[in-house]
Amino acid sequence: MATLGPESARLPLTQLGSPPSAQPPSLLPSNRGLERALEEAAASGVLNLSCRKLKEFPRTAANHDLTDTVEADLSKNRLTDVPSEVCHLVALETLNLYHNCIRTIPHTVISLQSLTSLNLSRNQLGSLPPCLCGLPLRVLNASNNKLVSLPETIGQLHNLMELDISCNEITALPRHIGRLKALRELNVRRNLLCVLPEDLADLPLVKFDFSCNKVSTIPVCYRKMKQLQSLQLENNPLQSPPAQICIKGKVHIFKYLSIEACRSEKMPDSLYLPVLEHITSDHQHVKQRKQDSDSGVGSDNGDKRLSATEPSDEDSLSLNAPMSHITEEEGVSKDDSSEHISSLTMFLRSHKSLETVDPQFTMRRRMEQLREELELMEHLKDSIESRLKVVLPEDLGMSLMDGVVLCHLANHIRPRSVASIHVPSPAVPKLSMAKCRRNVENFLDACKKIGVSEDKLCLPHHILEEKGLVKVCVTVQALLDEASPKHTLLT
Repeated sequence: MATLGPESARLPLTQLGSPPSAQPPSLLPSNRGLERALEEAAASGVLNLSCRKLKEFPRTAANHDLTDTVEADLSKNRLTDVPSEVCHLVALETLNLYHNCIRTIPHTVISLQSLTSLNLSRNQLGSLPPCLCGLPLRVLNASNNKLVSLPETIGQLHNLMELDISCNEITALPRHIGRLKALRELNVRRNLLCVLPEDLADLPLVKFDFSCNKVSTIPVCYRKMKQLQSLQLENNPLQSPPAQICIKGKVHIFKYLSIEACRSEKMPDSLYLPVLEHITSDHQHVKQRKQDSDSGVGSDNGDKRLSATEPSDEDSLSLNAPMSHITEEEGVSKDDSSEHISSLTMFLRSHKSLETVDPQFTMRRRMEQLREELELMEHLKDSIESRLKVVLPEDLGMSLMDGVVLCHLANHIRPRSVASIHVPSPAVPKLSMAKCRRNVENFLDACKKIGVSEDKLCLPHHILEEKGLVKVCVTVQALLDEASPKHTLLT
């Protein structure tokens, strides 16, 4: 047998005696690779047709049994629609359509009732059909599309654990997104969101990315996200929390939200009463004592001991005394009294856990203390405004937090007592925490120089963290007394 030399080995197949092919030789390897992929899919259940410049599903797939296919990869092709043949693969669990030109999703996709992972990223989708929410999806990636909204039926995806809708044009998240009780990861990066829904606070999120949006406020209820490990929020015009808090990370952000939550309740933590579980039973006990007047229980002398001016032992544990007193002297019926107590009980329970309650005070005493503190805040606000000829916001603690107003007040009392004051600018509207602390420390140093005694000086964290505004009032009052002894804040 004659052997071929190296030169003849490089000759075209037609010159070596092979029959000419019906198709151009350049297409043969591609078709053979496609057929091989279909054969492997029929054997293994994994269909890989990625990076083949396909504009439609291969017609030769009809020659292969693909009914048991559980995974299909059609990424990086030129598909303009989800192939109808794919919707017939009822055993499919994972479908990858990444980087195509898909504009719409057919309603026949609902037949894929085993599908748990769907990748639609980097396509041209303008919307997601509601039928998509009827699938048992655990992972849905629709990033880098042209989505302007999500379907209202998104809440039906009860098994969804990962949702990526980043790099779209979504302006608001649907209200039912809070029903995704299995959701662990949510990525809404680079959209047009202005508001974050409060319902997200009830989800067991571990990762949450809302960076590169238009969000200005993080809801205070987000402090309840106990399982959250990763929070991405950069490139947002955040005002609450301010930038100097956000750059410190999740722990400081949640601490700020907790402080804001306490402030929004308009009540100090110590306002809430102990043993609320006994309020109703204690009230019924007082009513029983009134009914047993023939035995001497609940007599006039006993009722007087429960008056509002001379609280008894029971007064320190419940609201019976004030309510019984009102019932007797103002003519309120017993049913109304019970209704008041029930409403108050529900109000307190809705605001505070029973674990952080101070049992030494009654509601009446706490209310009196709160009223005095509020009046003190008003006096402090009025005094600063009258001295500096400015109008302060209603949130006095926040307006004093950066120390700028307090430094100006010290300089008003004694010029140049604070030599340098860090102030916000249009370019940087919020001072960093370091500059805020420097202002506060300079203010306290100025108070010492002016003559405020050590026992009347508050601490920096009372101002910076708004944890002791009453003590701040004492310091400012002492400062004002140095300038005008007749001027008083504390009465």
